Amino acid sequence: MDRLGYIAMTGAKQSMLAQGVVSNNLANASTTGFRAELLGATSAPVYGDGYASRVNVVSSGAGADFSLGPIRSTGRQLDVSIQGQGWIAVQDAQGGEAYSRAGDFKLDAFGLMTTGSGLPVIGEGGPVAIPPHSQLVVGRDGTISIVPLGQASSTLAVVDRVKLVNPGNTLMERGSDGLFRLADGQEAEAEASVTLMSGTLEASNVNAAGSLVDMIELSRLYEMQVKMISTAKDDADAAAQLMRMR
Repeated sequence: MDRLGYIAMTGAKQSMLAQGVVSNNLANASTTGFRAELLGATSAPVYGDGYASRVNVVSSGAGADFSLGPIRSTGRQLDVSIQGQGWIAVQDAQGGEAYSRAGDFKLDAFGLMTTGSGLPVIGEGGPVAIPPHSQLVVGRDGTISIVPLGQASSTLAVVDRVKLVNPGNTLMERGSDGLFRLADGQEAEAEASVTLMSGTLEASNVNAAGSLVDMIELSRLYEMQVKMISTAKDDADAAAQLMRMR
């Protein structure tokens, strides 16, 4: 009976972990450029003293869903979306390079270009800094051009270029901060074939309706596993009672 209870217990634990993943995906259903997290589970024998008769349910990260999210028009000059595959290079909280699909750019009080969450956007020589200007344009290739303050609108000056990369999704892994990095810890090379479309943003690729269904299924699965633990206890108590009758 303890074998049944052990399997049900470990299964219930993994159901709770999976519920957390689904809840996080659902919470980011409206986050720009978000990639849904995937989670799987496998069975693994428990080794130790005695016969290996117990099986443990072990969660195995299945990575991220790299399918493209829907593109929506915003009309905002600093909003950009990547056309097809690729990533925007940003600076993480530790000062390292990471990659995101969020193109909701903005300028802070010092002219530093950041994403909507405040991460500096990386250009050809580090974080992108924009001097005073009356107009700013982000080109398809990531080139940032401005009309310097006090100059005619026909005067365009290139100040930097957003670093765009495309190392391949199989080489990417998600960090605890939600950003992606190369699995080997290296920095990706700039890729000229990655293009942007201004005035648009890529929405999250999370299927909200599907995530709600997954939450309901996981909740029912958890209840079933808890019921199995209770059943295992009842069976063990009944067996013990029979032994006492003998």
